[in-house]
Amino acid sequence: MKNDLLHGGSLDHMREAFPGAPEPWIDLSTGINPWPYPVPHFPSDTLQHLPTEAAYNHCRTAMANALGARPDTLALAPGSELLIRLLPRIIAPNCVVVLQPSYGDHAQVWRAAGCEVIETHDPLSRAKTADAVVLCNPNNPDGRLFEPHDLNTLRQELAHRGSWLIVDEAYADLAPEFSLAQYGGEPGLIVLRSFGKFFGLAGLRLGAILAPDGILRKLTDLLGVWPVSGLALEVGAQAYADHAWQADTRQKLEEGQKRLDGVLRDGGFRHIQGTDLFRFATCEDAHGVWRRLAEAGIYVRRFPWSMEYLRFGLPADEAAEARLRAALSPSA
Repeated sequence: MKNDLLHGGSLDHMREAFPGAPEPWIDLSTGINPWPYPVPHFPSDTLQHLPTEAAYNHCRTAMANALGARPDTLALAPGSELLIRLLPRIIAPNCVVVLQPSYGDHAQVWRAAGCEVIETHDPLSRAKTADAVVLCNPNNPDGRLFEPHDLNTLRQELAHRGSWLIVDEAYADLAPEFSLAQYGGEPGLIVLRSFGKFFGLAGLRLGAILAPDGILRKLTDLLGVWPVSGLALEVGAQAYADHAWQADTRQKLEEGQKRLDGVLRDGGFRHIQGTDLFRFATCEDAHGVWRRLAEAGIYVRRFPWSMEYLRFGLPADEAAEARLRAALSPSA
């Protein structure tokens, strides 16, 4: 069972690998909000017609306002994952420093592009020899946070010699005070944003990049005329403008995170950290625990580089919490 080691969400492969597991499966392998933004009914022409420039601009402005950025520093895309893979076609660094541990695709993509990749727990200290520094803030999978002032200082140092700071803010909706969106468009800075995780609509495929104008022009040339679906533009515009829902959701996620921490502590986990959308916890024989949970129909995230860490998304309801608690019980 190797597919789960690349990303979470491979529920089809889990069903094949564990055909005797009870249904329904509980998928805790992704850091996606289990209480998604309520998608309203849209007129059929949203799907029947090509997305308009007006719809694109409406969504972009709503997103920029929510992030505290200028709309002209932001370009929309069908998810931040695609942006990660397109960056080597837009900039060409020789040496890339990548935070470790972190979202694995960052190191993988730059290594595949022929770059020297240095993975380190302290990327800021290695910046003097780098053409690009890549990190997640908050970090995935451990929730580590970097202060915006420190990152902007680093950005200035990198920009002075024509290098780049690339910040993946896929989970920054949880901690907007740590975002660099206010610096969007400044030299040397590329910020990636994801819609699907905080808003719980990952299948909609909506994301954004904040960068200097030259980077945005290269990207839009690559993405083409209709980079984002009409439905994604409509839902994104409404969701980003719904500030009350966002505030209520941050509170709800915090409460869910605290309940999950209690379940994990009772199940013997320690050193629990992360964000309000996922928890990163230590246990003995993490891969053995992962298998035991899978046999109980519960899918969590394990890592090829560790036998002691697992990552858990939030259970959606009391029944899911109860199944997780039972599966983690020493008598299970």
